[in-house]
Amino acid sequence: MPDGRPRRLVVAITGATGAVYGVRLVQQLAATPGIETHLIVSDAAVLTLHQELGMQRREVEALAHVVHKNRDVGASIASGSFQSDGMVIAPCSMKTLAAVALGLSDNLIARAADVVLKERRRLVLMVRETPFNLAHLRNMTAVTEMGGVIFPPLPSFYHKPESIDEMVDHTVGRVMDLFGVEHALAPRWGGMKAGSDTTPDT
Repeated sequence: MPDGRPRRLVVAITGATGAVYGVRLVQQLAATPGIETHLIVSDAAVLTLHQELGMQRREVEALAHVVHKNRDVGASIASGSFQSDGMVIAPCSMKTLAAVALGLSDNLIARAADVVLKERRRLVLMVRETPFNLAHLRNMTAVTEMGGVIFPPLPSFYHKPESIDEMVDHTVGRVMDLFGVEHALAPRWGGMKAGSDTTPDT
C-alpha cells in the first residue's frame, strides 16, 4: 500500500449455516502475503462452527492476524479512522443483514459493517437463507442501495466440481476477486468449449 501498511480485510462469521465459507476465506487470506485479517466470530457462529465443522472458536481465531470480540464496540475496527480495504461477512445471517440494513450497530459486526459503508469501502455479505421472505429482500435492497454487495454463496457447476471443497473454493475465490486479491482457488472461465451445440430448440 502507498502508506506502507498491509492490506487489511475484516472478516466476520455469524451463526448462519455455511461456516465453511468464513473459515476457508480466513485460511486463504492468512496464506496470502501482504494481507492482514481482522476476525470477529459471533456467539451463534461458535455453535455453527462446532455443528458443521467440528471446530472450536480458538481454532478459527488462530487463523487470523487480529481477533476482536463481538461485544467490543470500542475496538479499532469500530472507527472510520481505522484504515481497511473492506469487510466480508461469511456467512451472513438474516439477523445481521437486518442490523446492517437498519444501521443498528448493536454489536461489533454490525458496527464494523456500518463503518465500511459510511467510509465508502467494500462490504460483501454472503447471505445464507432460503427461501427469502419480503423482509430479507427489502433488507438486501437497502444494503445494495448503500453500496454493499449481496453475495449469496451459490455454487456454480460449469467448472465441474468434484467435491464440496471445490465448490466452496470457487465461491471464496469469487469473493476474493471483489477485493482484487490474487488466488488460485478455482479455474477461470475460458468460454464455451468448441463444438458445443448452440442450435435453438424447435
